[in-house]
Amino acid sequence: MEQLYIFMLVALFVLAIADLVVGVSNDAVNFLNSAVGSKVASLRTILIIASIGVAVGAVFSSGLMEVARKGIFMPGEFYFDEIMIIFVCVMITDILLLDLFNSLALPTSTTVSIVFELLGASVAVAVIKILSAEGSLSEISNFINGAKAAEIILGILLSVVIAFTIGALVQWVSRMLFSFQFEKRIKYVGALFGGLAISSITYFILIKGIKGVSFIPDNFSDYVQSNTLIISVISFVLFTALSQIIISFTKWDLLKLIILIGTFALALAFAGNDLVNFIGVPIAAFQSYDLWHNAYEASGVLPSEFAMSGLSGKVETPGYMLVAAGLVMVVTLWLSKKARSVMYTEINLARSGDATEKFQPNFLSRMIVRGSVNLNAGLRMILPRSVRKSISRNFDKEKAKKYKGKDEPAFDMVRAAVNLMVASILISVATSMKLPLSTTYVSFMVAMGTSLADKAWGRESAVYRVAGVFNVIGGWFVTALVAFSAAALFATAIYFGRGIALIVLLIVAVLLLVRSFLSYQKAEKAKKAQEKIDRTSLITINEIISESSDNISKVIGRVNAIYSDVIDNLGLQDLNKLKKSKKSLKKLEEEVDELKSEIFYFIKSLDDESVAASKFYILILDYLQDMVQSIGYIAKNSYSHVNNNHRNLKFNQIRDLKRIDDQLQSMFDTVKADFDKESFENIADIIEQEKELLDNVSALIQKQIERIRSTETSPKNTKLYFSLLLETKDLITASINLLSLFKEFHDDFKMIKNRN
Repeated sequence: MEQLYIFMLVALFVLAIADLVVGVSNDAVNFLNSAVGSKVASLRTILIIASIGVAVGAVFSSGLMEVARKGIFMPGEFYFDEIMIIFVCVMITDILLLDLFNSLALPTSTTVSIVFELLGASVAVAVIKILSAEGSLSEISNFINGAKAAEIILGILLSVVIAFTIGALVQWVSRMLFSFQFEKRIKYVGALFGGLAISSITYFILIKGIKGVSFIPDNFSDYVQSNTLIISVISFVLFTALSQIIISFTKWDLLKLIILIGTFALALAFAGNDLVNFIGVPIAAFQSYDLWHNAYEASGVLPSEFAMSGLSGKVETPGYMLVAAGLVMVVTLWLSKKARSVMYTEINLARSGDATEKFQPNFLSRMIVRGSVNLNAGLRMILPRSVRKSISRNFDKEKAKKYKGKDEPAFDMVRAAVNLMVASILISVATSMKLPLSTTYVSFMVAMGTSLADKAWGRESAVYRVAGVFNVIGGWFVTALVAFSAAALFATAIYFGRGIALIVLLIVAVLLLVRSFLSYQKAEKAKKAQEKIDRTSLITINEIISESSDNISKVIGRVNAIYSDVIDNLGLQDLNKLKKSKKSLKKLEEEVDELKSEIFYFIKSLDDESVAASKFYILILDYLQDMVQSIGYIAKNSYSHVNNNHRNLKFNQIRDLKRIDDQLQSMFDTVKADFDKESFENIADIIEQEKELLDNVSALIQKQIERIRSTETSPKNTKLYFSLLLETKDLITASINLLSLFKEFHDDFKMIKNRN
């Protein structure tokens, strides 16, 4: 019996390490995005500062893991064996949920996830206890604090709206003060801005960052909260004077200093206060075991009879555990690729100008953007012309400092400083008023509000960015729902299945994490393989030929594979494999569409001698899209035919299609191999072979016409077969046009090169 709970404890502490890794990977965005997005320093320098903040916050944390005494559930109403079930389920759910969001590169709240996991698991166990005792479900209020859960949900909703609104307002005012030429205006208004920013960040450290630190007396926090106004005024005056000295007498960059201090402060607060989200549950479980074990040694009380009233007290964490936790967090900060993915999701949503858009527009984003455009047009009619000119002058980016290539930041240091300042103020105020909120939600929504006010979301990108914000916000509500439901399900399974169910769940969790890791690695490799030429550097004709060769090879290879799969699986009437072909097709369509969306940047980046080659590149992409459209019709029509349970094609028809497939596959394999090696001597021969194949397809069309006149009886069969032949004909024609164009261009370039 005791061995089971020792095993559960060991599992909990192993899960705690994994939870630290996935948790830091998601929460790192809160304190890294402003510094990294503004490129205030090298990534290495930013990580060093953040690591110091995380280490200090973890090591000097009070170690009070109050998960079990937060009022989400009543520990005294549960027995030891039930408490252990709740804690194990919470940790398994938390790891899987956070890892899922990390894999999707979406930020979420570790606080919300842990709270709703505790709520879900405790509700499930409480309901089982009530039903087993033939009680009424109304008794659940004795086990669960519903008011606290409602307070947390309300706090989340309010923090989202307030953070976005205040972030937008403060950024608009800041931009009016600084404009995009902040290097000049900082001499005049920088001291006031610096005083406000640094004093707010300092107050944030006092209220949130060192709250409960072991060597800070309790009365110090009380003093800070009692004298907020005095401390704020003194700090503002002191830091305003210091900011003016920095501007006037040193070469330090004030905005850079603010951003780095803010990064340290948020990292410090994250480690000092959010550590409970990762190791609080295992610590509470360890204390629970200790309380029961002592009672068991003294009186032999069983786990199912020992009430956990003693868990309502403080849960103190040993210092060595805090050091170990801090070390894991720092290492994760440096090594986790998923942390970078989550971070860049937020940075790209906040980016000024264009970027590769991750999210697709939806009805809601289109409606909001359209409404905003109409509102803006209305305001322009109301505001006097002089006011409009004054505002436009301050938001004019043309005179802003120019950057080259990869040095260009996602946003400037004014916006980064505002992000950190506003987030610090909001979190500090909410903490001092004991209002529940999520630092992730506040940090993200402030960044989105400042982006909107800073006109980072232009007509070219707004619909995608707004859709991205709604996707992230929707993910937050999914966090709460999934956390509650999964924890409740796992708790029910372990309650009835005991040790066997626990082992099965742990094995499933490990398998899912391994699968997630392998899938992520595979996706990263695929992403690197598809990296294009840097559009910020000039492109020569050689590079155009090289990139075009690469694009042709990839698309023809994929088209070839899809065509063969469709013909094979159409003959077998394998609906599942035809569905997979449709999915592969969708990904190919997106990749070709992305290539076409980059044409603007491609032409802009050509050197003067290569501009004439832009038409060649555009036509190459057009022919590739024609090929993709043809294979798209073939895949979709075949899937639809089988999905509707129509009669299969006849043996002779499948045989003829397979012959076409074999010939096409042989030619496309040769094309792919030649273009991979950038060896184009065989192009003329392949074109002739494709022309012969084109004649064969035309002959099959005539053959089917004769069948209809004599033996063919199925209209659906005929429709599909003609569709396959005609689209195959178009596919071959597009391929011939593509290869002919490439050969002509390459030969001309080679001739000019030889002359020179």
